[in-house]
Amino acid sequence: MRNEQEAKQNKLQQNEHEHTPLDREQMGRDGQLGSQELLLTSKVQGNMDTHRLDQQSSLQSMEGEPGLGEQGQGLAQEMVTLMWDVHVLLHTAGTDMNNANDGGNQVEHEQQESLSAGQVSLQVTTPNDESDEKRESAYEQALADLRAAAACIRQGQTVAFPTETVYGLGADARSTAAVEAVFAAKGRPSDNPLIVHIAHRDQLDALVTEVNATAEALMTAFWPGPLTLVLPVRPGAVSPRVTAGLDTVAVRMPDHPVALQLIAAAACPVAAPSANRSGRPSPTLAAHVREDLAGRIGGIVDGGPTGVGVESTVVQVGDDGTVTILRPGGITAEQLSAVAARVATDPAILAEGSAGEASPAPRSPGMKYTHYAPEGALCVVEGPPAAVAAWVSAALAEAAQRGERTAVLAFAEHAEQYRADAVFSLGDASELEEAARRLYAALRSCDEQGATYIVAEACSREGLGAAVMNRLLKAAGHRLIQVG
Repeated sequence: MRNEQEAKQNKLQQNEHEHTPLDREQMGRDGQLGSQELLLTSKVQGNMDTHRLDQQSSLQSMEGEPGLGEQGQGLAQEMVTLMWDVHVLLHTAGTDMNNANDGGNQVEHEQQESLSAGQVSLQVTTPNDESDEKRESAYEQALADLRAAAACIRQGQTVAFPTETVYGLGADARSTAAVEAVFAAKGRPSDNPLIVHIAHRDQLDALVTEVNATAEALMTAFWPGPLTLVLPVRPGAVSPRVTAGLDTVAVRMPDHPVALQLIAAAACPVAAPSANRSGRPSPTLAAHVREDLAGRIGGIVDGGPTGVGVESTVVQVGDDGTVTILRPGGITAEQLSAVAARVATDPAILAEGSAGEASPAPRSPGMKYTHYAPEGALCVVEGPPAAVAAWVSAALAEAAQRGERTAVLAFAEHAEQYRADAVFSLGDASELEEAARRLYAALRSCDEQGATYIVAEACSREGLGAAVMNRLLKAAGHRLIQVG
């Protein structure tokens, strides 16, 4: 096994903003606060390099509100972003990522870990070639890398990591300084709350004051998995930046072995929005994270492609047991209805696109602002399949005549008939799980192809289609063309 080289933490940089009890406790232990340096040995693009990270920029206070426009970017750009490749853990954790969402909690994560700082171990079942030293060495290397990433989170850094939905950008949810670094790296509006990720059900009690019977039933059915619950926050449990000043906190337990082990090893609740620049398509590959955030964050844990492809469903349970969907996602309304007596959709979702950016502060991540957008102009076309195909074909031809570089996101039934500079298939219209997995990569590919005019076919709004259409319409700025 490779010798671990974790540097000892010196002292945290004092933050001029308000501090949580954790921040103040850390200050008391460390005395006078100065810059922090971390010495790690890690893999960067497949090579072993030793890097010294100056953490002063990521932990020092930022002027004005965090996460707005260009604020804090100069600081983030000076950081060195580490890369940790932990693919081998996926082959030994016993989790089929493609089926991680089937039946919610059917995939059991049998783990042996300690939540004490820096301690993590996995119960491993290796293939028949246990004697293969290369495989054993790779596995031990991945474990060491995961511990190094967890150490970064404990020491106030931001680390991107895979979940079953998309890659998240994680930080200690209790530390205002660490959470502000997330907002700064993403350029995220400060009134947009964050989701807190946990590895064990026991961690929830320290975060919230109440979990009613319906919420408990949802956790039993869908945790770990792509379901986030908005619950009453326990005062002082997380930084006020996480909740955006609300009296609730959004919490979920991801269904991904790497994410669960990282959170357990970090020994703290991890606040993690999607690991992309705010407004950009969410990342489903580590390469997407690197494209958006290299030089702005402390590190990236590469666990390969994500499974679901769209973010978690966010719900809030009322006193009467009504489950209100605040953001559609990987758990469908139909699945929720199998557990809860009544499921409703928040009126803000149904009215999206009409109130614009002046709408009230969001109760949940993803309820406000344009998200997931490519750089080219995108519109979504909805209607009978033949009418949609005719309109899209005509619009692409007109755009080409104007000198636009064109792209289309279409379902397999029609993709071959379109004439555009780039055609991206979302799979069969009847299998929207594939569309969810392909959507964000297709939107990013539009940028790579330099597309200036993009048309996307709409899909059914039933089941997972509700989440796919939600993301498409947000990416298009709610430019919806209805035909036929």
